Amino acid sequence: MFGIPGKQAVTMTPAAAIRIAKLMDKDGHQGLRIGVKKGGCAGMEYTMDYVTEVDPNDEVVEQDGARVMIAPMAQMFLFGTEIDYRTSLLESGFVFNNPNVTEACGCGESIKFENM
Repeated sequence: MFGIPGKQAVTMTPAAAIRIAKLMDKDGHQGLRIGVKKGGCAGMEYTMDYVTEVDPNDEVVEQDGARVMIAPMAQMFLFGTEIDYRTSLLESGFVFNNPNVTEACGCGESIKFENM
């Protein structure tokens, strides 16, 4: 497990926790797995996938009925991240407030970390 003992790798705003809990209830998923992968104009992209089975190597974060799993390769990139869920007239979706990001592209889909 990566990070500081006793401190969760990520936190969720109440809006994100409500949305994730609803997604879990909808089809009986165990939660959402969050990761990062190479791609996009800045070099990396966030990934979110439904989880039907928890991987023992995942970091599991539970809050207000919501559960997210952090993929092992993403733990060092996501530590300290706040997950939010925002809705506007044009779009709605998850937003990652990640203190580890050093650069983001204009579309908001791609990120860069210091050592990448």
